[in-house]
Amino acid sequence: MDSFPIIDMEKFNGEERAAIMDKIKDACENWGFFELVNHGISHELLDKVENNTKDHYRKCMEQRFKELVASKTALEEVQTEISDLDWESTFFLKHLPESNMAEIPELDDDYRAAMKEFVVELEKLAEFLLDLLCENLGLEKGYLKKAFYGSRGPTFGTKVSNYPPCPKPDLVKGLRAHTDAGGLILLFQDDRVSGLQLLKDGEWIDVPPMRHSIVINLGDQLEVITNGKYKSVMHRVLTQTDGTRMSIASFYNPGSDAVIYPAPTLVEQEAEEQSQVYPKFVFEDYMKLYAGLKFEAKEPRFEAMKTIGSTVTPPIATA
Repeated sequence: MDSFPIIDMEKFNGEERAAIMDKIKDACENWGFFELVNHGISHELLDKVENNTKDHYRKCMEQRFKELVASKTALEEVQTEISDLDWESTFFLKHLPESNMAEIPELDDDYRAAMKEFVVELEKLAEFLLDLLCENLGLEKGYLKKAFYGSRGPTFGTKVSNYPPCPKPDLVKGLRAHTDAGGLILLFQDDRVSGLQLLKDGEWIDVPPMRHSIVINLGDQLEVITNGKYKSVMHRVLTQTDGTRMSIASFYNPGSDAVIYPAPTLVEQEAEEQSQVYPKFVFEDYMKLYAGLKFEAKEPRFEAMKTIGSTVTPPIATA
């Protein structure tokens, strides 16, 4: 099997641009994931975010997690895999269309400032990558950002997770297998404690932890817009007996009222092959369905949306 795609952006503006674009294209078509190094976000900023995230977990969340797990299950008595529990400690930050960072009392000023700077850089990176995807797909520049826009712009938020050591990693997942509902996901993960895997050709493949890298994966909405040319991919997090794994996943998603449907030019290109036509729907409606079916296959979700969304009309942008 081919090795996991790692893409070095350092020489993107030079003579290696075409080769890098080809590598991104192959990753989107065959993996649904790739890992960026030399992506333009400073190592100093990444170190600030990592150190603050780990300090925050130790000070504010570690004991709470232990108490929560103890209240839910007597793990020493468990003999079979637990299918309704994720071994993770999380909190969520909203950035667009409005930020909630000022409303989270446990974040100290340094952490809040570092995260604010970080998400500005991530937003720029997400929009840059979306335009590279447009180029590879033969779509006009800005098409995907516009498709995500809705009436108030995209939705952008971050799930900050820590996966503590687990005494029975064979029986409890850090996060059960799923595809991501949204658009483009940008992950800054621990480089010392592994655990993230994706499903490819029936095998679970490790996503390699690398210092200062950003892992990219594609969500369900990009599968719909590309008419299946690019696919969202099942992935999961394994637990470990040693070490706490940090995961900061930022989701650049459509606006809640954005109408999602396959790009007409991509449907036309594949019409001769009787390609699957994905549904047309409002993103918020998909998220409501996804909430109850996250850990199940995506295909029934797409089928269900066909009965809901065929008459929707796009919103009018106000900005």
